[in-house]
Amino acid sequence: MPARPAARPPLTALDSRDPARPPAVPGLTVCSLCVGETLGGADRRQGGQLARLRELEANGTARLTLAECLDECERGDVVVARPARSARRRSARPVWLERVAGDELTESLTTWLARGGPGHEPLPGPLQAHVIDRDG
Repeated sequence: MPARPAARPPLTALDSRDPARPPAVPGLTVCSLCVGETLGGADRRQGGQLARLRELEANGTARLTLAECLDECERGDVVVARPARSARRRSARPVWLERVAGDELTESLTTWLARGGPGHEPLPGPLQAHVIDRDG
């Protein structure tokens, strides 16, 4: 009987053994049904808003999660910036945003997440008008 290979646990963005990514980066949950809705056909970017957000994950800025629905359908382009593990330990909370689409707003989101995102850095001015109040 051949020897069974030793099982290796999967590497994740939070796993310090993964040299391709920082040990803790913020997360970004995106509604897969409404991503790109704000700009629609006017978005000149190949792949649209989803391509912009996939770049955040590809360059290690955030862990991207696509959700089928975030139950905010009337808002369009809903994203949830989730705190990195270190910020969650300090009770940082996710930040829900609406109508975050296009190069300028995505650049503000990218810069904020690259600096640590929720719990590490204040929300940039351009994104403040896009916050969804989840407490009310």
